[in-house]
Amino acid sequence: MIVSYNWLKEFVELDLTPEELSHRLTMAGLEVDAMDYLGAGLDTVIVARLNTVEQHPDADRLTLCEVDTGNDTMPVVCGATNHKVGDLIALAQVGSVLPGDFKIKKGKIRGQVSMGMLCSEKELGLADESAGIMILPAGLPLGQPVFEALGLKDVRYELGLTPNRPDCLSIVGVAREVAAIVGRPLQVSHQTPVENGEAIADSTSIHLEEKGLCPRYAARLIRGVKIGPSPEWLVRRLDAVGMRSINNVVDVTNLILMELGHPLHAFDFNLLRDQRIVVRRAVDGDSFTTLDGQERLLCSDDLVICDGQGPVALAGIMGGQNSEVGDETTDILLESAYFNPATIRRTSKRLGMHTEASHRFERGADVDMVPIALDKAASLIAEVAGGGLAKGIIDCYPEPLVERQITLDVTRANKVLGLKLASDDILGLLRAICLDAQPAADRDNEILYVKIPAFRPDLEREIDLIEEVARLHGYDQIPVTMPASRMICHRPAPQQRLVRRLRDVMVAGGFSETINYSFIAPEWDRLNLSEDDCRRQNVKILNPLSEDQSVMRTSLVPSMLESVSRNRAYRSLDLRLFELRPVFQPVDGEELPRESLRLCAAICGRREPLGWAQTSEEVDFFDLKGQVEKLMEEFRLGPISWDNSLSEAFYHPGKSCVLKSRSGLLGSIGEIHPQVLENFDIDQAVYLLDLDLTAFFSAMLTDKKFQSLSRFPDVCRDSALLVDNEISAEQVFAVIDQARGRFVEDFTLFDTYRGPGIPDDKKSLAIRVRYRSSDKTLTEEEITAGHERIIKALGKKLGAEIR
Repeated sequence: MIVSYNWLKEFVELDLTPEELSHRLTMAGLEVDAMDYLGAGLDTVIVARLNTVEQHPDADRLTLCEVDTGNDTMPVVCGATNHKVGDLIALAQVGSVLPGDFKIKKGKIRGQVSMGMLCSEKELGLADESAGIMILPAGLPLGQPVFEALGLKDVRYELGLTPNRPDCLSIVGVAREVAAIVGRPLQVSHQTPVENGEAIADSTSIHLEEKGLCPRYAARLIRGVKIGPSPEWLVRRLDAVGMRSINNVVDVTNLILMELGHPLHAFDFNLLRDQRIVVRRAVDGDSFTTLDGQERLLCSDDLVICDGQGPVALAGIMGGQNSEVGDETTDILLESAYFNPATIRRTSKRLGMHTEASHRFERGADVDMVPIALDKAASLIAEVAGGGLAKGIIDCYPEPLVERQITLDVTRANKVLGLKLASDDILGLLRAICLDAQPAADRDNEILYVKIPAFRPDLEREIDLIEEVARLHGYDQIPVTMPASRMICHRPAPQQRLVRRLRDVMVAGGFSETINYSFIAPEWDRLNLSEDDCRRQNVKILNPLSEDQSVMRTSLVPSMLESVSRNRAYRSLDLRLFELRPVFQPVDGEELPRESLRLCAAICGRREPLGWAQTSEEVDFFDLKGQVEKLMEEFRLGPISWDNSLSEAFYHPGKSCVLKSRSGLLGSIGEIHPQVLENFDIDQAVYLLDLDLTAFFSAMLTDKKFQSLSRFPDVCRDSALLVDNEISAEQVFAVIDQARGRFVEDFTLFDTYRGPGIPDDKKSLAIRVRYRSSDKTLTEEEITAGHERIIKALGKKLGAEIR
């Protein structure tokens, strides 16, 4: 929101400097993001008069002027043609620095001395284009700085308003806050227009089909207007808040928008078919062209303003070209309305249209401002564009909004704020921002009844009023006090401690945590999920931020693949990412979804950072499997099996498996399917882990047994086993575990081989078994007997042969 210091002074008496006001506004909660000093550094551009204007002796397109500054006369060469003797002009004296760092120097132009420059509006930063030099109004004092003489020297504030303060999206709204800050009255007067035409009811009518979406709609009719440029004061006023002049009628509606914060719209009355207004929902498939020249496809969620045959405006957002005010317009129907904020917000986001009007309506406009803004705009249009105002106003307000009242306990307010304010002090603060606050006589003035005006939709509860008291009293005036109660240290719950440990293990493994929205797009086909997959049953968001965030996620996989795709698009190619967040699954017959915590991790790219001593090998399935084994070791999981007979649809066939414990399924791990990678615009192999942490933590071993280290030596025996291709290492390990006896300490797979010397349907697995006793040194006979027992069991159960 841009606010003019001079404009504020029209509504409240100010003796603060612009800098002091900026600080006071920020401390009151209206943060000033930037200040722009209009005319700063241009004090040397002064009002001067042209005493003579002669043709340059050596140039056909230049004139030689004698300029009177009030104290002196000087020659200036000028290239414009729109000036004459006696005109007052803007003279940039030698030494002036104009916008764009353009320095004025004494010089000769075609042999003639020039002691400055006659400036145009563009050169002074007052306009985008100029046809000639700036001709000033008669009567201005010579030698005075131009910006000061024209009243253009101003300070423009850019306020960073929070969405809950629509009341400050206007000059009057900010002036109301300023008046409360400085303790001065707000000086606002309402304008009553002069009516001199026929009754408006004889010319048009308004029908509200959607009273809930448009509780109030008012209009006035002005006939015989003349569309043209706006007067100088109106152009300057809009320029002070960064708005461009369009024409006199549109400029008036923009002036009211900025001054009162209420959007208006002007229709060319003669272009309205049947010359009536209907406010209704759009019909699915309707389309019409808005003022920006874009054709908009509408749906039944959109509210439209229609004439007798179809849409002429998107309610609260933008008008249509089919009723646009143009140079030939003579009769105007002026609209002022209040629309349901949620409806405007939904349509604005769906169509990607954010306008000054929608910005205000979707935050909550002032329903009581509808006739006030309409009357002032009608009066100004009659003043700057001529024409006669039809008698009366059509104001459709069938179900007036109920006035809200909040009870404020003074004692509670002081306890919350740590202050000792009297009820009269609080009354004064609330009344300063135009809240009707009255004490309850039967409660010793400790209870206040506060009526909430329509321009403050953010005030809903007692705590909101307490916040207003704190803000107006001054946050910097609230003393720092220690809490009266004892601080209680809450230890994290067991699950929280486990989650923190898990996060630490992932980070120690070189992974970076990502946090994504829990809202995603319902595009499950990208994961190749079957139609009956339960993850397609989503919890839908009633008021989604966008179509891409319209359901709550039932899996972390889409978000993780989006993160990989996004990072690779920014040339982060070597990734180790994980996300530790809940997913939400709807449950039949229950109001709330089932929430479960999951871990999703993904890796891709090089195994080691680029360096002279590092290899360029890329990660594979076993890099991620190794991280899972670290987790299993850290959390002391019970027996886990890796079952490659089951898989997920988004994994590469034959390159994935599921993790199982004795109690059930823990999750899955594998390489992402090439088609899924293509769906997410990923052109590199990605390996992914998806774990159900509830099941994972349940598989932890709770009993801890101490086992002393053996002081006796170990002996290792290596065996190369020839087995069928279908036999997995896990099956081999299971047989060894059953036949191990009491001397087997551990065993591992250290090599696999397929190739020459091995049948096509076979493979070689090299197994190392370590033997050790805790109470003696093993003999060769004991080791041989134990190893032969294992080899025999492998041969019997798996058909394994020693190579």
